[in-house]
Amino acid sequence: MILAGDIGGTKTNIAFFEGGTPLQAVVQQTFPSHEHAGLEEIVRQFVSQHQLRVQQAAFGVAGPVHNGRCTATNLPWVVDAGTLARELGIASVWVINDLEATAYGIAALAPADFVTLNAGAADAAGNAAIIAAGTGLGEAGLYWDGRTHHPFATEGGHTNFGASDALERELLDWLSTQFEHVSWERVVSGMGLVNIYHFLRDTNRGEEPAWLAEQMRAGDPAATISRAARSGNSPLCVQALDLFMALYGSEAGNLALKIMATGGLYIGGGIAPKDLDKLKDGTFMKRFVAKGRMQPLLEAMPVKVILNEKTALIGAARCAVVRSNHG
Repeated sequence: MILAGDIGGTKTNIAFFEGGTPLQAVVQQTFPSHEHAGLEEIVRQFVSQHQLRVQQAAFGVAGPVHNGRCTATNLPWVVDAGTLARELGIASVWVINDLEATAYGIAALAPADFVTLNAGAADAAGNAAIIAAGTGLGEAGLYWDGRTHHPFATEGGHTNFGASDALERELLDWLSTQFEHVSWERVVSGMGLVNIYHFLRDTNRGEEPAWLAEQMRAGDPAATISRAARSGNSPLCVQALDLFMALYGSEAGNLALKIMATGGLYIGGGIAPKDLDKLKDGTFMKRFVAKGRMQPLLEAMPVKVILNEKTALIGAARCAVVRSNHG
């Protein structure tokens, strides 16, 4: 039995899988991450509740992983493979980056789990890339060896945000007064959408109605902005989501070039499926391909949105299978 987890800043998904092709989830559960002191607490509760014998385990965590240890980026946890191995009483435990887990999961998905934004070249092959805006901004690659893809993690979401026009330069200047380091995550993530909204509001590019301010105080501000943009009830939120999608496309194109993702770019994370109509309206793709002399290269890359929200969880389980098979 494989114990797998997808640990994010907002929630932790955990499940038991039976090995085989395809992997089968036996039981799974979602825990609010901030309500628990650490992953060990969740693992202890989950394993105790279901009384299933764990043979190997893998966990995808939102943050940089070094030697099986991760200090989560948007969560006050340290996730350590050795500690988890002792907790579970087994030797085979892996801790990987959550986008690396998503990369492992792609191979286990069905065609219905994707929406295509750009078909790309008919003979597209080679390296692939994944970008995922959610609580933070995750990025990963898949190296193509001529036969199969090998996932690897990056922390590209924390590279310096680069502006493309006068408005974005003004945004960068504004963000520089708020943060010591302005990364792409500061604009392309849930908190990034909120930052963009506040910039537009505070530079007098739109009015914030009282009902919107109240909804933002009472709930998730990013989700509130997104809903108001989709409904068209707030021109300010429409502007914010437009700029967010343009920036998302810009950074996705940057990643695709750096990975040389001729095999395609995948868009993961929690935001994309909720704002799928906006992703499909051309704003994202226009900026994705807008790389001067490299535009034809980007136009030939397939671009797909991942709809299956359990991809990282499935990928963590698949990582355990792949790595155990390779010693």
